[in-house]
Amino acid sequence: MLTLPAAASINHLLRGESWARERLLPFAGRTAEFLVPPLRLAFTVTDSGEVTPAAAGASADATVLLTPALLLRALARDEAAAAQIETRGDAAFAGAIRFVATHLRWDFEEDLSGVVGDVAAHRIAAAARGFARWQAQAFDSLGRAATEYWTEEAPLLAKRAHVEQFLRDVDRLRDDVERLEQRLDRLGRRAPEPPR
Repeated sequence: MLTLPAAASINHLLRGESWARERLLPFAGRTAEFLVPPLRLAFTVTDSGEVTPAAAGASADATVLLTPALLLRALARDEAAAAQIETRGDAAFAGAIRFVATHLRWDFEEDLSGVVGDVAAHRIAAAARGFARWQAQAFDSLGRAATEYWTEEAPLLAKRAHVEQFLRDVDRLRDDVERLEQRLDRLGRRAPEPPR
């Protein structure tokens, strides 16, 4: 159901970037499956480097596995999220998909200019970028304030230094236990057997 509009959106972006179509062109005829539970979207690369909804029952040459949260982070261009995306199947095909998805950008200002004109599109895009910057700063400030509150005022979270010290202490204890086990083992081998 969502595959057709998703393919149209992807093709709109691909038509604006010839390098992306060229990157997918060697994989013409291959099918990529995107699993975002509970959704499954499958696309086949065409001879023009664009995509079309895969035929029913088509087997996937490459599968991309995402959680809904990971998908949102990837769409927000979170590089850490992009690194967590799991792929299966044809590694070269999956690599091309990952590269195109990472570098493909939507020039919404260009699309908007066709509707409202160049000047209005530029102003709307500038306002949208400003709002996005403000929103990112607000979320960052909120996150820092919440972290400070939960570590200092109402300790719900452990401070990083305390967690690191705890991990060092656990490592030290583990090493001490291993040394003790080795000593006990050596002592057990040296001790004479009791008479029977």
